[in-house]
Amino acid sequence: MNLLLEKLKEVLIAVAPIAVLVLILHFTLTPIPEALLFRFFVGIALIVIGLSFLLVGIEIGVFPFGTHMGNSFLKSNKLWYVILIGFLLGFFVNIAEPDLHVLATQIEEVMGGFIPILVTLAVVSVGTGIMLALGVLRIVRNFPLNITLLIAYGIIALLAIFASSDMLAIGFDASGATTGALTVPLVLALSVGVAAMKRNSKSSEEDSFGLVGIMSTGAIFAVLLLNLFVKTDGITGVLSVAELDTGSHLAPFIAKIPVIALESFIALLPMVLMLIIFQKLKFHAPKRSFFKMLLGFLYAFVGLIVFLIGVNAGFMNVGNIIGEGLAAYDSTLLLVGLGFLLGMLVILTEPAVYVLTHQIESVTSGYIKRSTVLVTLSIGVAFAVGLSMLRILIPEIQLWHYILPGFLISLALTFIVPKIFVGIAFDSGGVASGPMTATFVLAFSQGASNAVEHSNILIDSFGVIAMVAMTPLVALQILGLIYKIKSRKSEV
Repeated sequence: MNLLLEKLKEVLIAVAPIAVLVLILHFTLTPIPEALLFRFFVGIALIVIGLSFLLVGIEIGVFPFGTHMGNSFLKSNKLWYVILIGFLLGFFVNIAEPDLHVLATQIEEVMGGFIPILVTLAVVSVGTGIMLALGVLRIVRNFPLNITLLIAYGIIALLAIFASSDMLAIGFDASGATTGALTVPLVLALSVGVAAMKRNSKSSEEDSFGLVGIMSTGAIFAVLLLNLFVKTDGITGVLSVAELDTGSHLAPFIAKIPVIALESFIALLPMVLMLIIFQKLKFHAPKRSFFKMLLGFLYAFVGLIVFLIGVNAGFMNVGNIIGEGLAAYDSTLLLVGLGFLLGMLVILTEPAVYVLTHQIESVTSGYIKRSTVLVTLSIGVAFAVGLSMLRILIPEIQLWHYILPGFLISLALTFIVPKIFVGIAFDSGGVASGPMTATFVLAFSQGASNAVEHSNILIDSFGVIAMVAMTPLVALQILGLIYKIKSRKSEV
């Protein structure tokens, strides 16, 4: 109970800035219909409760499960075991990831059902499963992280030549959405578990990070490969806002319960079955620890349901309305400035960021302060959202104008910054694009795009998650360079 209260407090403090910003905008620039404002705050309450339960479930269930799985990889000398189990973990945890569900829903709605939710979930999860398996194999076989990333993004660059603008944006957005509140703790625990079994302590510290970044490239591969077979030419994006007038403000929430409960049950069941099977065959954990992990998955199940109901029924439409209202003022400074502010605030609301920053401080024994990482991330994400708004307003700016130089700089930096910062940067790019980005920021971007006459929602609104995932790669590696220079000065 103490842990749940602690998480409630943590999530409430994190989500509060978004609620305050919405209230300020409601009373000043963008009035929100009463029904939607009510649903927004009900949604906020459900998101706080849902994320709190989810974080408790992650801490006592998902994280220990990931650590046990990581330990089991190096205890086995069988290559097929590492690849198969790595793939299954990557596939099933992404199928259950709430951020990916939110993005898949948005894709289906904006594309008028052309790409169904299940197709997005399946395709992206296969891609991330393959790359998670290869990422674990990299740690086991001591293959350099920077070379792995260079090869992965080199192949992505080739596939991007044949991709349509909308699918390119969706692919990079999917990469960010695969690394949310459920996936990141499991993958971090997995990488720490594998790395901890290695004898070289320095190598172990460096290999504790980077697996999230490698896994997320699988989402881009998968979507771009899908685009080779499924052409989206001629599809025009449509933004739909829920009906305002209803007999009951709570009716939309109640209507979502059975569907989301069934989806969450199906999503988490494979991981629970893996836990039970591996407990018998590999883990042999004490009964108390085993039942505690099962309890953790129960908490995660409840949290996932409550979170997704809050997001789908009460949260995203307000983001649409605010984005549309601000864009209607036809002021570049206003929209870009609010986007910058929103980006700076939203990173503080991401639960996975708290998991990663604590992990960084713990693994480096306090050498890299979590507060320093948070400030750096906040600046990077602020630029990401601000520049995304500029792309919506100026038709000549395309997503690849940001993404291409951003990733080229990021990959070049991997050869000159300390190795641990390479892993931290690419992991941070994933965790920065969590639940709040996949919900409120994406909805804000879609609303703004809908209000700008020349903007195409399908092309211009998607891509904001990609930007949020990309800017930390540069920002945190620059931080690594600063640490490197300071370290050299102190040695002189």
